[in-house]
Amino acid sequence: MLPALHRSFSYAGYWLNNPPYSSSNGWTGKRATLKANGFGFMILFNGRMDAALKGKDAAALGRADAASAIAAAKKEGFAPGAILFLDQEEGGRLLPEQSAYLLSWVEAVRKSPYKPGVYCSGILVPDGPGKISTALDILSHDSEVALWVANDQCPPAPGCVLPRKLMPESSGIPRAVVWQYAQSPRRPLAQQCAATYAADNNCYPPGAEHNAQTFLDLNVSASPDPSEGR
Repeated sequence: MLPALHRSFSYAGYWLNNPPYSSSNGWTGKRATLKANGFGFMILFNGRMDAALKGKDAAALGRADAASAIAAAKKEGFAPGAILFLDQEEGGRLLPEQSAYLLSWVEAVRKSPYKPGVYCSGILVPDGPGKISTALDILSHDSEVALWVANDQCPPAPGCVLPRKLMPESSGIPRAVVWQYAQSPRRPLAQQCAATYAADNNCYPPGAEHNAQTFLDLNVSASPDPSEGR
């Protein structure tokens, strides 16, 4: 499907370790195939949930996972300077152990040949008398880290569509490098965009059969290679 997909898409997410809820990583060894088909990359490392950090040395775990991400990126052939995004799945203000883990991971990658980034939520949630998003919380600690922001709330998200004019800053985070604006399956936050999704509430590429191998999430970036992974 890669040649057909490349007619609509410029880049793909690329996991360095097992994706969430998976026991294996089907992306391993596929970089050359994607590159040969014209794709750029969003390089992603699956981080730890809060339950795996409580009561442990979260900063040490962050450094250890950064070392694993760096080693995997080298093994997959990504050149120095590529951005490695840490997948921070849980939203809202980071808990102390989450912050220690994430910031130590970022700092360790920054000291390597690679650049650090974080995939995180850009959706505002209640926080005391105000509101906060994970993206804004991270930026308050590190204003230089690259952010891949998830915000499928409609609006600002347009739903499962391929708009010609859509930029990462429309996610609500001006410093975003990438904006994930549609997820499969559709979440309640995207109810106003329900008509843009398929009947099974998933998002599919143009012209593709609807099945368990073809649904996807949609992202937009100003670059055809957001991680500079080619």
